[in-house]
Amino acid sequence: MTKTRVIEIEPITRVEGHGKVTIHLDDHNNVREARLHVVEFRGFERFICGRPYWEVPVIVQRLCGICPVSHHLTASKAMDMIVGAKKLTPTAEKIRRLMHYGQIMQSHVLHFFHLSSPDLLFGFDSDPESRNVFGVIEKMPELAVQGVMMRKFGQEIIKATAGKKIHGTGAVPGGVNKNLSIAERDVFLRDIGQMKTWALGALDIAKKYTFDNLAAVQAFAVFNSSHLSLVREDGALDLYHGNLRALDAGGNLIFDQVDYRRFNEYLMEEVKPWSYMKFPFIKSRGHIDGWYRVGPLARMNTCGFIDTPEAGKALVEFKNLTRGAPNHMSLAYHWARMIETLHCVENIETLLNDPDLQGTDLMVKGERAGEGIGVIEAPRGTLFHHYKVDANDQVTFCNLIVSTTNNNEAMNRAVKQVAQDHISGKPKITEGMLNHVEVAVRAYDPCLSCATHAIGKMPLAIEMYDADGNLVDRNSQYI
Repeated sequence: MTKTRVIEIEPITRVEGHGKVTIHLDDHNNVREARLHVVEFRGFERFICGRPYWEVPVIVQRLCGICPVSHHLTASKAMDMIVGAKKLTPTAEKIRRLMHYGQIMQSHVLHFFHLSSPDLLFGFDSDPESRNVFGVIEKMPELAVQGVMMRKFGQEIIKATAGKKIHGTGAVPGGVNKNLSIAERDVFLRDIGQMKTWALGALDIAKKYTFDNLAAVQAFAVFNSSHLSLVREDGALDLYHGNLRALDAGGNLIFDQVDYRRFNEYLMEEVKPWSYMKFPFIKSRGHIDGWYRVGPLARMNTCGFIDTPEAGKALVEFKNLTRGAPNHMSLAYHWARMIETLHCVENIETLLNDPDLQGTDLMVKGERAGEGIGVIEAPRGTLFHHYKVDANDQVTFCNLIVSTTNNNEAMNRAVKQVAQDHISGKPKITEGMLNHVEVAVRAYDPCLSCATHAIGKMPLAIEMYDADGNLVDRNSQYI
């Protein structure tokens, strides 16, 4: 009788939050199954109930310390519906967009420079003693400084628009509570040219890595999938607002220009017993084939063009690699992420020069509603917030589909494929094998919850047992 052996990678590091990977082997050490488990429990959908609706944009951003702005703005968009604010004032919409671009910029920079660049710069199998952010600081100090300063710039944008770098209060139902002063604007304008130069440099690094290692990139965690994101009415990339577009693996439209407030008509969620993370899927394709990818890679695939000049040119290069067909390479997330970083910097520069940011008309209201839905393109992908509010202004229903949840099936497939390619049939577990699996997960920049990660460390232990339960091999590091 064949028995299954299980390898555990717990915790996965250099990601936001806490998770583990299990790899299931047969008698011949071939990978049968591999799963990404999210072992933290998120109860926000329950304990938000009973709270007054105006508290929601502030409370729900406690889901995360890395991307609180995304939850803050998505909840605010949902509460705009509750207060009947069908169209925000130009100042309110542009302040929110500025906040959002600052958020995506700082999050993408954090992931690229601090979490993933050691793998790309030094190699997946390189010495783990230097394959970390401290290795980048030692060997490429100028690059390390750029990462720190770019993230600082994004966080200062958030502070100026939201009131605080983390867990701010700038967006409120129906608008915002402050504009951007001339003095604040001028500080950012002083540095925006440098930010653009550095963003172009980071884009070159990501693009060069792809072309210099094209054969490996085309073989690492590559699989067909559908892709989903918001797009503008003319098909352009829009990270703050738009309609839903989904493509199948061949680039054919599954649906397009769907009002995001009708997302429940097109998407469903499945629950599996081994993870706290749900599995969303496109209804029309069913729970087996309806899974999809979101985030930077999906957005490059779904959008028709980018309306900022340098990022627009970069998208053309990106699409040329696959001759316009959807790009299914998991490692291409890094290239796509740097295109978006440049797009955010270009948008920030445009907004800073817009006098609407100094406007004083900040709020609108209209006919009160009992249901609100907000959707935004967060750094890691499409983020859904859905609420119902009773006549006493208390929340009675809350459902969140966070960005990383949308990529759940894709990350599981990436883990399985890399495990099959690099662990199957091998009698020994090496540190490089473990890191290959983690690299596959990191490509998606998952935010597994709101908590911890260890920069540059891998508190990881893996044990391999034979079919009779005997320990065959064990490997660990930083424990």
